[in-house]
Amino acid sequence: MLEEQAYYTNQVEQGRDYEMHVCLDFFNKRIRVDDYRGNIDAIYGRMCELASQHALNKAFVKSREEDWPVFLSKGCMLEGIYKGYFLGDDAYCMAVYFDLERRTSDYWIEEDQILGQVLQLPLKPEHPQMPADCTLRVVQPEDAEALAALYGQVFQTYPTPMSQPWYVEKVIREGTVFYIVEQAGLLISAASAEINEAYRNAEITDCATLPAYRKLGLMRVLIYALEEELRSRNIFCAYSLARALSFGMNAALGQMGYRYYGRLTKSVEIYDKFEDMNLWVKDLAQKEEGRNDN
Repeated sequence: MLEEQAYYTNQVEQGRDYEMHVCLDFFNKRIRVDDYRGNIDAIYGRMCELASQHALNKAFVKSREEDWPVFLSKGCMLEGIYKGYFLGDDAYCMAVYFDLERRTSDYWIEEDQILGQVLQLPLKPEHPQMPADCTLRVVQPEDAEALAALYGQVFQTYPTPMSQPWYVEKVIREGTVFYIVEQAGLLISAASAEINEAYRNAEITDCATLPAYRKLGLMRVLIYALEEELRSRNIFCAYSLARALSFGMNAALGQMGYRYYGRLTKSVEIYDKFEDMNLWVKDLAQKEEGRNDN
């Protein structure tokens, strides 16, 4: 769809000695290399060339462990580690910026303080309790309109067109799993798992709760349900990117045993500006009973 292409387009770039899977993310003014094979020099060069061609001011690659020092030597910086992303092997988020404003975080110290508070919280690995008057279920394609309305209410802007029913229905039909919480027929909270079958990982994303219901602990209920779904599909690497300025979302992930593995500077445009995003990762094959710093 043309409207979707205004947000992003996925393509495979091939050269004489490389292949790379690229997302040209126009809405967020960035290029993301999700997978690659071959000559690292050529891959880095082509990534920067595409960024210039499309006026994108941030580029990053999910690098394999053996390659991240090579990207580092070219001027990239390590922003985070997706633990277990490639069938159990780590992916290193190596970023390069082409604009000083995009490179410069406006809230880094405040975000550090929020993170420090979150890391002091006790783990809550037990099954979270659903409020008595609420129900939890998996989304169906016919829920697309109500789900789009939720995202339109919660977010002023969002990195993908989730406020558009056609797009929500599309991602549901393509295999993204959504769980929702309803109260008296009203959709009040939602979250999804975007599954990468090839590398057996999933991103916990599209987390939204109507403001009046944010003290009920619904996000923990939703994430717990998504984790059970992922385990049933033999997906054991779960990760999530949370707005670094959001105490509530980071707290929900931290208390559920996700570990902090870095912060991506001005990663996406969400709410009303480009925001730093904290990267949290969890090995769903392990059962954590208490926080441990190893």
